[in-house]
Amino acid sequence: MECISVFDMLKIGVGPSSSHTLGPWRAGRRWIAELKSNKVFESVTVITVDLFGSLSLTGKGHATDIAVILGLCGYDPQTIDVSTISSIIDTINTDKELIINNEIRIPFDPKTQIIFNREFKEFHPNGMTFHAILNNGEKISSSFYSIGGGFVVQEERKRKEKKLEKFQYFPLPIQKATDLLQYCTSQNKKVSEIVLENERSLRSDDEINNRIAQVWNTMLESMYIGCHTEGTLPGGLNVRRRAYDTHKKLIGTTPYNTPTEWIESIRDTEVKFRQILKWVSCFALAVNEVNASLGRVVTAPTNGSAGVIPAVMMYYMVIENHDANFDDVKQFMLVAGEIGSLFKKGATISAAMGGCQAEIGVSSAMAAGALTELMGGTPDQVLMASEIAMEHHLGLTCDPIGGLVQVPCIERNAMGAIKAINACEMALDTDAANAKVPLDKVIETMWETAQDMNTKYKETSEGGLAIKVSLSDC
Repeated sequence: MECISVFDMLKIGVGPSSSHTLGPWRAGRRWIAELKSNKVFESVTVITVDLFGSLSLTGKGHATDIAVILGLCGYDPQTIDVSTISSIIDTINTDKELIINNEIRIPFDPKTQIIFNREFKEFHPNGMTFHAILNNGEKISSSFYSIGGGFVVQEERKRKEKKLEKFQYFPLPIQKATDLLQYCTSQNKKVSEIVLENERSLRSDDEINNRIAQVWNTMLESMYIGCHTEGTLPGGLNVRRRAYDTHKKLIGTTPYNTPTEWIESIRDTEVKFRQILKWVSCFALAVNEVNASLGRVVTAPTNGSAGVIPAVMMYYMVIENHDANFDDVKQFMLVAGEIGSLFKKGATISAAMGGCQAEIGVSSAMAAGALTELMGGTPDQVLMASEIAMEHHLGLTCDPIGGLVQVPCIERNAMGAIKAINACEMALDTDAANAKVPLDKVIETMWETAQDMNTKYKETSEGGLAIKVSLSDC
């Protein structure tokens, strides 16, 4: 059994991809830490990086090379001023120098020292190897794998072993949905209460609250920025930002100056069925347009699916419950994080392993379950809603045009959010005892579907829309 915290599933990072941007970024930082731990960091004179498989095939569109460079430079994806990224990369390309960990300056040409290899490593499709030459001529290397959601492992999975040790101290160990439901039933508690008890074994209530607040504030800010930013997304597809246009048509006349005041302003707008659909879609589109332009978002559980959970949470706040507060946000995130961890343990959250069902499908399931609890659903209905949401994403492929996390990725977030709300309502209107498909079974089915899926539909841009529509068509 693997210990996965809510904050493993909901990480603050930089777009456009958790597996192809945030993961390689974190891998670069981890390799630097490894060099320091082995006391060879100051001896490094040359660095090269090999990207393999999906990281290579869609790496340019996913800014994998940029992420690797920023990681090697020591920048933190949670705190970097995203407005400085372009100038940092431009300087490195011009000067042909890298300041590793912002400490040691070495010659570095990204065009020749970051190598895109089409072949796949056996352990995982998202493989990368860092090489260094030391001042005594010795050559060393280390490989990492970005397995989705910003998670990075080495083949020996040392970090998983550490998490397994921590897992023994989880008061309520959970591997499957049936485990979670058993605790809820025996202790007469909500899903969020069970999850909170486990989180308390890792950190204090203050830390839990602070980190959830950071997660929500980042989500809210990404929606706000996306709804107030006009123009065209970078990358060559010439995709016009749509959240700005939709928001302009929907927003009323109540003035606002901050994201919090913005929520109140939205609450004053007309909320007929069509407007609700448009608002939810607008929130989701906004986040993923920020993500597509190397903005800061929350992996939920991935960057490519980062818009679903904030859109559904925002729906609850501006449509369902105008008195919603931090307690509701906390409850929502605890449930969402736990549902996501069930999919990670039993299947995958990596599109390179399972197609888009592993990203939008999982995020929709997370949001559906979380919304169901906020709407008064039982633990059985929470799991039922998650199952319904995933059931209707099974087999969804990942075929990004031009290797960019834009088309069809951005729209899929809107669809995933709408499906989550629908799944919630269906579960709330159903006696969960009559459910025919348990959540654990749909997780198993998702994993089997992932294994059967042709590689060209797993974030390689070698199938589907990615080969029917080219950059030159746009």
